[in-house]
Formats: sequence, C-alpha cells, structure tokens
Amino acid sequence: MHTKVIDAGSERAVIEGMLDRNREALIATARGLSEVDARRRLVASLTTPISLIKHAAAAERIWFQRFWAGLGESECDGYSRRDEGTFAVAEGESLDEVIAEFERASRRSREIAAGFDLDDTKDNPREGTVSMRWTLLAMIQEFARHAGHGDILREQIDKPILAQPNP
Repeated sequence: MHTKVIDAGSERAVIEGMLDRNREALIATARGLSEVDARRRLVASLTTPISLIKHAAAAERIWFQRFWAGLGESECDGYSRRDEGTFAVAEGESLDEVIAEFERASRRSREIAAGFDLDDTKDNPREGTVSMRWTLLAMIQEFARHAGHGDILREQIDKPILAQPNP
C-alpha cells in the first residue's frame, strides 16, 4: 500500500495523509524480514521490528477505539491497555499477521476519526483536554518516532556492524 503524499488541500487531508505515510513507513521497516529477524532483540527493551508494529496497533486502539469511540477493553479488536503489553507478540503470531492487525486497527481508527471534527475535544486523564487534531498529530509523532526505531533495527539486521576495538 502506498499512500499518495498529500501536501496540499485541507488541513485534515494533509494531517491524515501524513499519518498514513508514517503508518506505512513503520510497516516498511519490518516488511520482508524473516520471522526470526522480526523478533530479534537488538536493544535492552522489548523493542523488536515486529513488536513496534504490535505496539502501534495497540496505540491505534487506545486512542481511537477506547478514547474517542468510548469502547471498553473487551469491545476493542485487540490489546488496548497502556503498558508494556502493547509490545507483546505471541509466539504463534507471524509478521504478516501483526502487519494485518495494524492495518485493520488503522482502518478502524480512520473510520472513528471521520466521525469527529478536528476541533472536537475530550478530556483525557493523562493529557488534559485534547482535540481530534491533537490526537492525529500525536499519532503522527508516535509512528514517526517508532519508524525511526524500526529503521535503526532494520539497519542492524541488514548490515550488522562488526565490533571495532576502541583506539
């Protein structure tokens, strides 16, 4: 899926276009990896290529399904708590399945967001009063940051640096 870059038009079209672009950038960091490489732990945290995408799907559900649509956890289409569990990938889940999960969550987020104006607001216990505009921009920031993490992990997987002795 390649989203057309939207650099003109309404504010909403530009914001939503950039969000879709960052969603795709995050997926691109893991697409084509083997199942083993997708799960390789190259940093101390739970951050792996596949877990970044799993986390992004949860972020979609937390912000759009839980917060904006007001769904309970059991009504969401997957994990939707704010904790390290968002990075948990079950042993039997494939990279393709996790990418599909993120794409489904993203589609649902788009549907939910379409029901609100950019200036609509809700109170969030952690962030205060936030607008739909703020939420979309926060998701752009979230996915851009994680796409950067994914780029670094992918670089380590594709071109491992040999240890160099300190001079």
